[in-house]
Amino acid sequence: MTTPIRRVSRRMPGWAKAVSAVVIVLVVFFAGIRLSVLPGLKDLFGTETHDRSGPALLESIQDISRYDAASGNFQVVVDLEKDAKLLPDAIRGTRTLYVGAGTVDAYVDLGKVGKNDVTVDDDRTSATLRLPHAQLGKPALDTERSYAVSKQRGLLDRLGDFFSDNPGGEQAVQKLAVRHIGDAAKESELTKRAETNTTNMLEGLLRSLGFKEVKVSFGT
Repeated sequence: MTTPIRRVSRRMPGWAKAVSAVVIVLVVFFAGIRLSVLPGLKDLFGTETHDRSGPALLESIQDISRYDAASGNFQVVVDLEKDAKLLPDAIRGTRTLYVGAGTVDAYVDLGKVGKNDVTVDDDRTSATLRLPHAQLGKPALDTERSYAVSKQRGLLDRLGDFFSDNPGGEQAVQKLAVRHIGDAAKESELTKRAETNTTNMLEGLLRSLGFKEVKVSFGT
C-alpha cells in the first residue's frame, strides 16, 4: 500500500515580499529606461518639457555712445583642483577639467569726446580728432562652446551633490575661465586693433563728407 505524497507549501515572510516587490519595481524601472531608447518606446518612457516662464520685463534702457571696434575670441583650459586637509582625494576633494570659450570686445567711448577734441578748418576740408584710448569690455563666456572634459569628486562630495539643488555646479571653473580670458585680452593687441579700426572708420566717414585731410589721435 503506497502512502500519498503531501505537498508542503511554505509562505514567504512579509519582509521578503516587500524586498521582492522593491526589486521588481527597480528592474522594471531600469528596463524601461533602457527600452526607452528603442524605436517606438521612446514616447512611453520619455520626458516632456514645459516652459511656464513669465514674460520678460524691461527694467531700464541705457544709451550707448561707444563704438565697438574689435572683438577677440579666446579659449582656455581650466584645471581646478580642491583638496581637503588630512583627507585623501577619494574621500574629499574635487578636480574639474573645463574648456572655456568666450569673447572680449574692445571699444572707443565716443561719448567722452568734447568740443575741444574736434577741430575743423574754415574750408571744411581738414579735420583733427582726439579720442580716448580704446578700452576692453567685460569677458563674456559662451556656454554653448564651453564644456567640462572631466569631473573627479570624492565620496563626501558625491554625497553632497546628492542633496544639493545644483549638483556638479560649474560656477567656480566658469568664473576662473572668465578671469583667464580677461587676462589674455589684456595681454593681446585687441585695444590697438580697436583704435586702428576706429581711425579707419572715421577717416572713411569724413572723407565721404568731403574732408580731404583727416587726422585721428588717441589720448587725454
